[in-house]
Amino acid sequence: MKFEMLGASWQQLQRQVARLTRRDDAEDLLHSSYLRMAEKADRAVARPEAFLVRSAVNQARDDFRRSRHPAAPQAMDLQTLQVCDRSPLQDEMLIARQRLARVKEGLDRLSPRSREIFLMHRLDGLKYREIAERLGISMSAVEKHVAKAMQSLSEWTEGW
Repeated sequence: MKFEMLGASWQQLQRQVARLTRRDDAEDLLHSSYLRMAEKADRAVARPEAFLVRSAVNQARDDFRRSRHPAAPQAMDLQTLQVCDRSPLQDEMLIARQRLARVKEGLDRLSPRSREIFLMHRLDGLKYREIAERLGISMSAVEKHVAKAMQSLSEWTEGW
């Protein structure tokens, strides 16, 4: 499709896109829209001016959304994806192991009952009410054991 077939002038379309998007690169947006329309040459576009403007505005919105989420994955080639290694670095693994050993030591320092209740709550995901029913103690006692364990572990791992 040739641009001459459009009813509106290129400058009019550019001004309209600039007004709708409030961006300085309206001509670039319009140009990429025109290329998209040209790629669809096998299908007739009923209103080419409307298509160009809507396509340019949509592209501006997509660009804006992408800029607000920089952590979103960008288009990468296959080689780049194969090189990316998401595993932690060796020093990070060493530090994590040391912290875990410190927490284990802290758990060993707890009373057997507090350790059991704390692990039931944190590892097994049981609620205070469920722990109280299983162990035949009050919910208040469970809350106190968990609070005591958390306080003790917090003090034990402080500075790590």
